[in-house]
Amino acid sequence: MDRCIVLVDAGYLLGAAASLLAGEPSRSRITVDHAALIQGLRERAEADTQQPLLRIYWFDGAPDRVPQPEHRRLRVMPRVTVRLGALTRSDGRWAQKGVDAAMHAELTELARNRACSDIVLVTGDGDLLPGMMSAKEHGVAVHLWAVQAADGDYNQSEDLVAEADERRVLDRVWITRAVRAKELTGVCAPPPAPRPEIAAILSAPLPESGLTTAERPPREDEHTPGAAGRNGSQDRVPGAKGVPTPKDLAELRAGAPAAPQQPTTATLRWSSDKGWVDRPGTPSEPPEAAAMPTLAQLTTAEQRWADREEDITTVGGDPYEVGQVFARRWIARLGDPVHLQRLSGMYPRIPHRIDGELLRYAARFGLLAHKDDQIDEHDRYAIRAGFWREIDVPTTAEPAGAGD
Repeated sequence: MDRCIVLVDAGYLLGAAASLLAGEPSRSRITVDHAALIQGLRERAEADTQQPLLRIYWFDGAPDRVPQPEHRRLRVMPRVTVRLGALTRSDGRWAQKGVDAAMHAELTELARNRACSDIVLVTGDGDLLPGMMSAKEHGVAVHLWAVQAADGDYNQSEDLVAEADERRVLDRVWITRAVRAKELTGVCAPPPAPRPEIAAILSAPLPESGLTTAERPPREDEHTPGAAGRNGSQDRVPGAKGVPTPKDLAELRAGAPAAPQQPTTATLRWSSDKGWVDRPGTPSEPPEAAAMPTLAQLTTAEQRWADREEDITTVGGDPYEVGQVFARRWIARLGDPVHLQRLSGMYPRIPHRIDGELLRYAARFGLLAHKDDQIDEHDRYAIRAGFWREIDVPTTAEPAGAGD
């Protein structure tokens, strides 16, 4: 058949792109426009082979072979088929299992069935050499594509390079049409606005030393706790010894006079149930919180279908973005604005029913992967920060509208 097929080893393509653009092969260091990348692969394949494209096969690893957000977006694109192998951790490093075998099987099967005249391989693994030789024996022209190496050397098996019929290099200019390096800022959201209860947490003395968190130099294995704001996120606050929790600080406030710089009216609250500290004599959650409708209660069957379609095609899965998307839907479908005003007054705690639904929604985007079925603390802060960022927009704009 006079047509071409592209087989992509995503681990090689994106890992080599990360090395080229960010200086290390970690895919977390880059952002990928998958639609632009697929379109670029198609146009390049058709130009190089002078044949129309039949299909692009995207081979990648995933924990327990569960599709991640990028895989869900890719597999609904025209002429794209996703094949997943396992992603396992050994000696502190992640490794793909079964991806090479799946590529080898697909390569030999396509050639044996004469499904195409040309096959483009985007890989560097020498394990595909037998499959490449088999395809050539069945009369298929094999094109081998490489990603430009960061050090100018080969990043492919030399045997694979020698056996290929044609070889091309995807250079930096081509790669940057769809891939770019992330800018590491150290935070997952814009700088937060100060709040008195967070200022109290940061200024309170440590239980073990009497030093404030600002005075104690951070250890190498921990992050300095950051402030949480309605326009930003909260930095990671590890549970290491020496970092005060809201409960620690509440006990300090109960047993000692407040420090001069600590507001006497500050309420020590935290954006998780485990860290919540109540006001004395009040229930753990006000009755109006339990009366707030969940997103599921506000969503029709048609909206649920549209939400799933949006999740697959446009939502990237970044924790901060996930919180924003959830909050936007909840606000848009909330008929009574009183609930929104009440929720704003509960900052920074999200009512239990809504918070649980938010985290379950976040789990759809693979945020549970590699974490023993739990979303880690840093991601939870980012998810809730994104939620509060969206809640803050309509509530802060309300007084201005009322005065017009």
